[in-house]
Amino acid sequence: MALLEDKDRRTLETYLAEHLLHPVTLRFFTQELECETCREVRMLLEEVVRLSPLLHLEVHNFVLDREVAAAFRIDKIPAFTVEGEKDYGIRFFGIPSGYEFSGFIETLVFVSQRTTDLSEDTKAFLKALTKDVTLQVFVTPTCPFCPQAVVLAHKMAFESDRVSSSMVEILEFPHLAYRYGVRAVPKIVLNETVALEGAVPEAFLVRKIIEVAS
Repeated sequence: MALLEDKDRRTLETYLAEHLLHPVTLRFFTQELECETCREVRMLLEEVVRLSPLLHLEVHNFVLDREVAAAFRIDKIPAFTVEGEKDYGIRFFGIPSGYEFSGFIETLVFVSQRTTDLSEDTKAFLKALTKDVTLQVFVTPTCPFCPQAVVLAHKMAFESDRVSSSMVEILEFPHLAYRYGVRAVPKIVLNETVALEGAVPEAFLVRKIIEVAS
C-alpha cells in the first residue's frame, strides 16, 4: 500500500522535476526486527526516490553494517542521511511525515541545488568555524512550525563542515524527549548544552552557535 496518494505523487513529481538540479543520495539505516517504523520510512523513501532520476537510495542494515553506521554517526534507527557531493552532516531520525514531509522535500531541493538562501554573512561565519557544533531539532509530525526549524538547521550543516544537524521525531524516540526535557516543539539543542524552543530566525540561531563555539 502506497503512502503517497496519486494526486500528491503527481504534484511532487512535477515539483522535483522543476527544482532538482544535481544527484542526491539518501542513505537509509534500518533493521527488520525491533524497529516499529523502519518499514514505513523505507516505503516513503522508495516512493519519493522513484519520482526523480536524480534521487538515489542506499539501504544499510544497522546491525550488519555497523562500521558504516559508525562512520556516519548513526546511533539509532530509523535514520537516513541526505548527501550530495559529500556528506553534509544532515540526518533524519524517524519518519518525516505530516508537516515534516515538507521540510524533507525542501532539504532535498537545496542539497540538489548545492546552495542555500542563508545570508552571505551567515555563510562566511559558518565556513570560518573552528569548533564542531551539533544541532538536534526535536519535532512531531503535527507541529506546523517544526519544518522551519529543521530546514534552517540543515542549511547550517550544509554550509559548514563543522556543523551537523539532526531531525529527531520524539514520538519514535520518547527517551530522548525525556532526556532533553522536550515539552514543546520545535526544540533545538546545541552541543548538548544550549536549548532553544520555537522556530527561531537565522540570526538568533547564529548567535547561539557563536555561544557554544566560543
